[in-house]
Amino acid sequence: MNILITGGTGFIGRHLVNALLAKQHTLVLFCRDVDKARALFGDRVQYVYYFRDVSLPIDVVVNLAGEPIMDKRWTRKRKSQLRGSRIGLTQHLNKWISKTTVKPKVMISGSAIGYYGNHPEGLPLAEGASTRNCFPSRLCSEWEFEALKARSLGVRVCLLRTGVVLDGKAGALQKMLTPFRLGLGGNVASGKQWFSWIHIEDMVNAIIFLMEQPDIEGAVNATAPEPVQYNTFTTMLAKKLSRPHLFPMPAFVLKMIFGEASQLLIEGQRVVPHELSKSGFTFRYGTLHKALDKALE
Repeated sequence: MNILITGGTGFIGRHLVNALLAKQHTLVLFCRDVDKARALFGDRVQYVYYFRDVSLPIDVVVNLAGEPIMDKRWTRKRKSQLRGSRIGLTQHLNKWISKTTVKPKVMISGSAIGYYGNHPEGLPLAEGASTRNCFPSRLCSEWEFEALKARSLGVRVCLLRTGVVLDGKAGALQKMLTPFRLGLGGNVASGKQWFSWIHIEDMVNAIIFLMEQPDIEGAVNATAPEPVQYNTFTTMLAKKLSRPHLFPMPAFVLKMIFGEASQLLIEGQRVVPHELSKSGFTFRYGTLHKALDKALE
């Protein structure tokens, strides 16, 4: 298949590109930094700076582009950047699709479990669960709304509500490893908040699965089937590293460091992958035990 990817140099995108190349697909990467992308993938993929430069008929669009959500405090300017890099880019993507002679069969568009907002009661959240009035929820809702406009162009749309992606070499887990290895790890806030996660290999395989399953559309929770409370996660991580679990990170400290963005760490959602499970997707690392063992290899 001919596959157009936005966000191909990001954490998930890099793994996805390599997996698709191994399957002999033809890839076109939309990227703002072609030199960075070329350093990663060489001449194995095609690169475009504008959608109008895509010369191949595209079968699949994977839309993963977006500024990192936790890298900076959520000032008004930063919120605008987060929206523009997701919603604005998706608008441009749909405009390009509307002008193509041969439409893609499917668009898999990024979102996040932040769509649901805070659900401290701990009830399992499948794809039909309600949202909350908070910035992450509004951001994801607007992003999904824009992506769904491709349906009117005859494109099947899957909305990828992604949890915390686990990999020992990048992402949230990689950032946690240094303090834990130094023996400085512990609870985050109360530790009772739910932690919905997915291993990077399952994340990539889920995207490929959605490409190949023509009957799946709409929201899809990209999370493992066994979410845990944060204390369970940090305790297991410390145990696997043979380090103590003694130094908590209080909520007020997180608020001082991250501001409004701290809600992503302090609050939680118990998200379950109802659509993936009922569609027959098999998680290779469906338990936290297996996922951490693999991530820490």
